[in-house]
Amino acid sequence: MNKIAYFDCPTGIAGDMCIGALIHAGVPLEYLIEKLNLLGISTEYQLRTELVHRNTQQATKFYVDLAADLSLKPKNSATELDPSETESPTFDARHHHHHREEHSHSHGEPDAEISHSHHRNLPEIEQIIVSAKLPPRVEAWSLAVFGKLAEAEGAVHGIPASEVHFHEVGATDAIIDIVGTCLGLDWLDIQEFYFSAMPTGSGTVKAAHGRLAVPTPAVMRLWETHRVPVYSNGIDRELCTPTGTAIACTLASAFGPPPPMQIQAIGLGAGSRNLAIPNILRLWIGEKEEGRGKKEEGRGKREEGRGKREEGIGEKEIFNQFPMPNAIETITVLETQIDDLSPQAIGYVFDALFAAGALDVFTAPIVMKKSRLGVLLTAICHPEFEDACEAVIFRETTTLGIRISTQQRTILHREIQTVQTEYGEVKIKVAKSGETIVNVQPEYEDCAEIARIKNISWREVHRLALQSWYDRT
Repeated sequence: MNKIAYFDCPTGIAGDMCIGALIHAGVPLEYLIEKLNLLGISTEYQLRTELVHRNTQQATKFYVDLAADLSLKPKNSATELDPSETESPTFDARHHHHHREEHSHSHGEPDAEISHSHHRNLPEIEQIIVSAKLPPRVEAWSLAVFGKLAEAEGAVHGIPASEVHFHEVGATDAIIDIVGTCLGLDWLDIQEFYFSAMPTGSGTVKAAHGRLAVPTPAVMRLWETHRVPVYSNGIDRELCTPTGTAIACTLASAFGPPPPMQIQAIGLGAGSRNLAIPNILRLWIGEKEEGRGKKEEGRGKREEGRGKREEGIGEKEIFNQFPMPNAIETITVLETQIDDLSPQAIGYVFDALFAAGALDVFTAPIVMKKSRLGVLLTAICHPEFEDACEAVIFRETTTLGIRISTQQRTILHREIQTVQTEYGEVKIKVAKSGETIVNVQPEYEDCAEIARIKNISWREVHRLALQSWYDRT
C-alpha cells in the first residue's frame, strides 16, 4: 500500500495549519505532546486545539501558547489575540549578526510587536532534534526542513546557513510546528507528499529596515530553488510563511494538481484570520491509484540501475529526487515598436535587458503606420524585474511608450547534467514533463568554448556531447 498525502493550500501554508489539519485527520494531540516533550523545551510552551469556523466551515485550530507570552497576557483579557499578530520574525531585530546588520520581518499583522526571547542558530536546533531520539523519519525530515530554511535565509542575508540566528523559526513555536508536522505525518504512515500550487498573497509586512514586500524574501528564495508553481488569489495578506514553505519544499514529491488517489480521510487546519475565502489548509489522505502503479511496472534495467545509484542516499536528500510536474509561473511581458533606432543599438538593448533580469528578449519585423518598417521589441521577465527592464527600454531606445501585461507560462522541469567528451566536459540541459524526458540539449557556451580552443566545428562538439549523453543513459 502506497499511502500519500496531498496538501491543498488555497489560502497558503503555515506550520500551525499543517498540525491542525493532521489532528483533524486523526493524529492524537496526546501523541504529539508526548513526543514533543522529548525535545526538552516543554517548560516553554503549552499546546491546545479547538474547533473553529472559517466562513461557516469548521476546522481545527492548533495553538502554541508560549510561557513568555502567557506571563505578559492580562488575566482578564476579554479578547483572544490573533496569534499572527504576535508571530515573531525570522531574524530578531535586537540580535546583531557578524555583518552588523539587524534582521526582522513579521509574518502576521504589519504592526506586530515582538515578544519572544529565544534565539537559536541552526547547530543548536539540530542538537535539540537529534538529542530527542525521535522516530528516524521524523528526525530526518525535521533536520531537512530546518536545513532548507537556514539555506534560504542565509542566501537572502548573505551569510552561511550555520550562522543564521533564527527567531521566529528558532523560537519554541516554530520548532513545535516543524517537528510536530513531521511527527503527525509519520504517525499517519504517509509515504509520499504532494502540494498544490501556492498563492502569493500581496501587500507588505513590517521589517527592521522598513517594510518588506509579500511574498517575503525567504519564501521567494524557496519557491525559486524548488520551482514552485504560484498564482495570485487576490488576497492582500501574507499567506505562505517561511516555516510552512520550508515544510512543503522539503517534503514535496511534486507541486501542482492532486495525483490519482483514493481519498480515505480529510484533515482541515484553520489559519488565524478570516479571509475572503475559508482560511483552511485541506489535507487529503489516501492511497495512490493502482492503475498508475501498474503503468510503472517493468520499466526495465535503466530504472533499476537508477534505483541502485540512489541507494545509500539519506532521507534528507531523497525528497529532491522525485519528478517535478510542469510548472506554471507568472511572467511580465513588455513590448514596444520602434522605427527610428539603429540596429546596433537594438543589439545593445538585448545585452542591457538580460543584465537587468530579463528571461528572454526578441524582436520581430513589422510594418508601422505610413508603411514605415520597424521592429517589435519584446522582453519577458519575472514581475520583480519589471521596473528594471522598463527603465532599460526607455533609456536605451527612442520609444515613447511600453505595453506591459502579466501572463502565465508553463515550463518544463529542467536539470543540468554533465558529460565528458574526448575534447572536454559539456553541460547538458535535460527537460522533463513529469517522468518523461522530452528535450536534451548541450549548453551552447560549453560547445562554443571547446570549438574555439580545439579548432573544430561547433556542430561536431554538439554532436559528440549528445552522443555521450545518450550512450551514458
